Amino acid sequence: MIVNIIDWIFVIALLLPVLYLFVFAAFSMQRRREKYPPARKQRRFVTLIPAYKADAVVVRTAQAALAQEYPAELHRVAVIADQLQPATLGELRKLPLTMIEVTFENSSKAKALTAAVEELGPDAADAVAILDADNLVGGEFIARLNEVFDAGVEAVQAHRTAKNRDTDTAVLDAAGEEINNSIFRRGHVALGFSSALIGSGMAFRYDWFYANIRRCVTAGEDKELEALLLRERIYIDYLDDVEVLDEKVQGEAAYYNQRRRWIAAQFYALGSAVKNLPGALFSGNFDYCDKLLQWCLPPRMLLIGLVPLWAVVMTFLDPWGSIKWWTALVLMLFALAMALPDTQADAKLGRALRRVPALVLLTAANLFRLGGTKDKFIHTQHTGATDSAPDKTDPNA
Repeated sequence: MIVNIIDWIFVIALLLPVLYLFVFAAFSMQRRREKYPPARKQRRFVTLIPAYKADAVVVRTAQAALAQEYPAELHRVAVIADQLQPATLGELRKLPLTMIEVTFENSSKAKALTAAVEELGPDAADAVAILDADNLVGGEFIARLNEVFDAGVEAVQAHRTAKNRDTDTAVLDAAGEEINNSIFRRGHVALGFSSALIGSGMAFRYDWFYANIRRCVTAGEDKELEALLLRERIYIDYLDDVEVLDEKVQGEAAYYNQRRRWIAAQFYALGSAVKNLPGALFSGNFDYCDKLLQWCLPPRMLLIGLVPLWAVVMTFLDPWGSIKWWTALVLMLFALAMALPDTQADAKLGRALRRVPALVLLTAANLFRLGGTKDKFIHTQHTGATDSAPDKTDPNA
């Protein structure tokens, strides 16, 4: 009886999430054909770059943000400098950008973005783009966003992808990002749902962002922005062919801290948004309902660890009952295979898979360390790594 009870709990906690991932991974295979037509009007843009102790990367990010194939008088770049070194501030002041220096007792991206729009004012732009301090964008970035807003879209997420795969952990982090892009962005858009936001490489109608960013109070401002958008039935589109390069974590300690922040953000977002679920259901706001269901999913690393483990256990305890778990394992592997781009499935990934058990344990450990993370920013160290760095498959290198 105890085994049956645990088995049914796992059906809800593990098997249903596997089915969810499989469905959206399958639809992610449908590549989007249509593109936005050329814009009839060039809007005013501001690109905000929150930079907390990001001395190793922020200057290069700012330079890339400025090098746009778009009229300079219609695109303003603002760096929100939080605890940057004097030498970095000096380099940034040489660039044609806006410097907004801030100091907080407890720093967070939401506080930095709020301070930025308060200084810029309510009429600073027509649209705002958000980049992390380690992001790199191509020269067409703003022009492509302008096409989206010219078509009437009010929120959009670009394709964030890895700029480095130089350690085992970075390789797995890069693969995980692309799987998320397939399932929670391309697959969702293919089925008519909104794309998930990811914290950077995203853009919004400026007046909406100005009015709502100050309502974000946790370390998961992207989750809070998603909830606010979807409550207003504002659709979030996804630009699969507009890439934003993002630095992937180098080692397991950085992975642990980053995932702790992400899991905590998802937990608090779900807790604050679930009260609106009945109203969303009765009003037919299925985009919002899907978002809450998405936030209920356990971390994928836990699925990767627990599904095969429970399948083995059930094989000994209840062979017939184990069939559904072996089926779930096959579906999960198919989902991951469909969601992972061919460019990521290489020898580097094959070598990096040996680190999966360690990352599963680190993810599980994070579940017991979420206390006190609601409004605490857990910093991820930047190194300025790129794919031009030496190939270091040894995580201790």
